[in-house]
Amino acid sequence: MKVLDELLQVMARLRDPETGCPWDLQQSFETIAPYTIEEAYEVADAIQRENLTDLRDELGDLLFQVVFHARMAEEAGQFDFADVAAGIRDKIVRRHPHVFRDPGQAHDAESQTVSWEAIKAEERARKYGDQGPVSALAGVSLALPGLLRAVKLTRRAARVGFDWQDASGVLDKIREELAELEEVLHQTPSDGELLEEELGDLLFAAANLSRHLQVDPESALRRANAKFERRFRHMEQALAERGQRLDEVDADAREAAWEAAKRDERGGTEERSG
Repeated sequence: MKVLDELLQVMARLRDPETGCPWDLQQSFETIAPYTIEEAYEVADAIQRENLTDLRDELGDLLFQVVFHARMAEEAGQFDFADVAAGIRDKIVRRHPHVFRDPGQAHDAESQTVSWEAIKAEERARKYGDQGPVSALAGVSLALPGLLRAVKLTRRAARVGFDWQDASGVLDKIREELAELEEVLHQTPSDGELLEEELGDLLFAAANLSRHLQVDPESALRRANAKFERRFRHMEQALAERGQRLDEVDADAREAAWEAAKRDERGGTEERSG
C-alpha cells in the first residue's frame, strides 16, 4: 500500500541519526507509551462525540504511534512494522476459524464468542505454560485503566464459575463495601491507607456490576464526566448572567443553581435523581 510505505519512510526520516528530528530521536518505548494511551482515548472520544472527521484524524494519530514503536523495535533488531501487521493478521485468522478455516462453524454470535474464548485460552496456555499451571487471570495487562482491568479480571473469574448468578448479588456486595467504607470513615477517618483500600473495594464491586449489566464502565464514567461538566458550565453561565460568581454565593444558592441546570438540561421536566 503506497501511502503506508510513505508513512513508514516518514518515520524512518524522523529517526535518522544524522538528519532526523532531535525530539523523535530522544524517544524510547517508555516515553512514547503515554502518548499511545492518550491517542487511544482520543479515538474513543471522537467515537463518543460521533465526529467521523475527528475519528479519521485520531485513528491516524494512533496509527502513527504503532509506526513509531515498530520503528524503534526495528532499530533494535527485534521486529518491524511488517512483523506487527503479520502477527495481528495471523491472530485474527486463527481466532476466526468459522470464517477462514471452516465457514459456517459458528451459527451465531454467542457460539462464536465461546469459540473465541476457547482459542484465547489455548493461546495463553502456550504463552504462559512454561511458568507452571496457567491462571485464569493470566495475561490481564497491569497497564489497563483500573476500571477496565477490574472488568477483565472479574470476567476471567466468571469463566471458571467464580461469580454471582445475577446483578442483585453484586448490588448486595456494593452495599456491603459501602457500609465498610462508612465504618472506616466513622472510626478511623485519618487512616488514608485503609480508606483507599475500602474505596478500592467499592470501585471494584461497581466495575463488576457494570460487567453484569453489560455496560462499559469507562464509557459510563466518561458520559457522567461530560454530564457533570455540561451542567457545571451551565450553572456558572446562569450565575454570571445575574452578575454573580460561583465562589461568591452561599451553599443554598449553589444548590439552587445546580438544580436549575439539571432542570434546564432536561427541558424543564420533573426532577429525578442524578
